[in-house]
Amino acid sequence: MAVIHHTTMSPTKMELLTEWLPTQSWYRGGPEAELAKAGGFRLDDPDGEVGIEFMIVADASSDEPVAYLLPLTYRGAPIDGLDEALIGTSEHGVLGTRWIYDGVHDPVLVGRLTALLRGETVAQAQDVTDTPDPSVRVRVADLETAVPVVHRVLPHIASADASGTVVASWRRPDGTRAEGVVASA
Repeated sequence: MAVIHHTTMSPTKMELLTEWLPTQSWYRGGPEAELAKAGGFRLDDPDGEVGIEFMIVADASSDEPVAYLLPLTYRGAPIDGLDEALIGTSEHGVLGTRWIYDGVHDPVLVGRLTALLRGETVAQAQDVTDTPDPSVRVRVADLETAVPVVHRVLPHIASADASGTVVASWRRPDGTRAEGVVASA
């Protein structure tokens, strides 16, 4: 079970993501991201070492707001071989220095997302310790050989009723709710 610490981070996640996001090939916004947290969920690392968060952000930097799914991992030490996936480091008020990674490259996140798609774990609330997130719906799939795919730009057009999908909701800049497939197999 992940413990959610209500503390400070410096720089904040949003500060790091505002710098990192426009450098990604799939980014569709303006030259400087204008991000707001719009939703998301967490998965637990059974070993309790890696924080796993699927953050949804809304970007208002272009004429048409865009929502992105940003899978993040938080680690207490750098991962050998994943330098290119490093978003940055941040000083956590309780845990000290955290290395924050683009989670699609982190084997712990990929393994836990696979477990979610297999029905072996449940999505957890983003901001509350040990609390399942009932708004995240999973259509379980047989993933013997399939590899999970994260849909970064939302909403991803796919059937929410298809097997092997994770559906989550987020808040649009105008305050209305949206939902869509955020990951699939």
